[in-house]
Amino acid sequence: MEKGQKKLFDYFEKNAAKRDKWKKRNRFYQKTIERQYSFIIPEGANVIELGCSTGDLLNAVKPSYGLGVDFSPTVINIAKEKYPHLDFMLADVNCFVSEKTFDYVIISDLLTSLWDVQLFFRKLRAYVTPRTKIIISSYNYLWEPILHLGEFFGIKAKQPLQNWLSIPDIENILKLENFEIIKVEKKLFFPKYIPLINLIFNKFLANLPGLNNLALIQFLTARPVSLIDAEYSVSVVVPARNEKGNIENAIKRTPRFGSHQEFIFIEGNSSDGTYDEMLRVQAQYPEVDIKVMKQSGKGKGNAVREAFEKASGEVLMILDADLTTPPEDMPKFYDALKMNKGEFINGCRLVYPMDDEAMRYLNFLGNKFFGWFFSYLLGQRLKDTLCGTKVLFKSDYDKIIANRSYFGDFDPFGDFDLLFGAAKLNLKITEVIVRYRDREYGSTQISRFSHGWLLIKMSLFAARKIKFK
Repeated sequence: MEKGQKKLFDYFEKNAAKRDKWKKRNRFYQKTIERQYSFIIPEGANVIELGCSTGDLLNAVKPSYGLGVDFSPTVINIAKEKYPHLDFMLADVNCFVSEKTFDYVIISDLLTSLWDVQLFFRKLRAYVTPRTKIIISSYNYLWEPILHLGEFFGIKAKQPLQNWLSIPDIENILKLENFEIIKVEKKLFFPKYIPLINLIFNKFLANLPGLNNLALIQFLTARPVSLIDAEYSVSVVVPARNEKGNIENAIKRTPRFGSHQEFIFIEGNSSDGTYDEMLRVQAQYPEVDIKVMKQSGKGKGNAVREAFEKASGEVLMILDADLTTPPEDMPKFYDALKMNKGEFINGCRLVYPMDDEAMRYLNFLGNKFFGWFFSYLLGQRLKDTLCGTKVLFKSDYDKIIANRSYFGDFDPFGDFDLLFGAAKLNLKITEVIVRYRDREYGSTQISRFSHGWLLIKMSLFAARKIKFK
């Protein structure tokens, strides 16, 4: 062990018995971290915390299996006594190797104390999967002078010399070891609880774009970058209301891809014979796996949910029956998902020039606004939130269902429900650019003003549940 490493070890071991005392003195700060991790990590996941201290954070996220690792014998003994239902292991995280893999890795206030941060992430790759999420929390380096002042006055525990890593520093190290950042969230202006101060500064100001760059704590969600080239079965869901003239083209124009392809047409109270046309197309193309359904409720959201419930494919895709997103582009979405370029693939219609009648100007402005607002809300770049074409693994959709109670059944369109659910699960959202075409049959089902107002209300509801919680 090098001299500097020995100094770190001696410091943490000497102060191990005081850790819970300092946590109690700064319990608002500790509870803020615990709440954020509990929001990010769903209950019942397999979780490892590296640099676990006395185990409070690992216990707070309620894992089905939890493993804590720390190099201090004293804190490991304290953690084992406090939380006998969790596993704790004495080891240096820079040398630790596990035969298990984990859904989530917690790295809280650890990077500042690591002797070799890049080596740490290199070792980490041995026990993560392509679907593992790594959640990192650390101090904003802008707070360094204030934190040193807190140590001087005895408000904060003294620390040995630390690594002060900015977000670009962390991102660079992650890239070197084949990880990528999914999103960054920033919390807390005032680390002590005073009711009115907390409401104004921590609940409101610390969550505003621009101002939040000054927040104390930064939470980074990352994932391994692994090239995966497998073939999956695919369910293409086509919700339709008064789209009789487009049903056959959905079959004729969609290329074949995946190990197996099924189409699920689901009809919603049409007046133009759409359902009969679905049955005719099903009989006309016996070589294609086509299922036909009638939705039990109203709205595209209900139709998509009911069709997804019946889908047998490993990959779920939505193709709007107006075919304004060309069916010929569907392989692009499939390839992006199967090659692990993202875990939730969203269509983007706002790059290429559009056909003259494809999107009215007010709709275009609305899409631009919602793209900006959702990028802020979800912490991931989105240009087009309202494109109907969305693609994800069925296994991830099942997790969205399991966590749907957090937002509730608030979205009749289905787009926001899927985007919010994907963001809550920390899925990497990737956009595929498509050309938006004129309708060849029928007219739009969207009311710009009534639906626009509904979208605004849903966005504000989501802001309260995601940012200002």
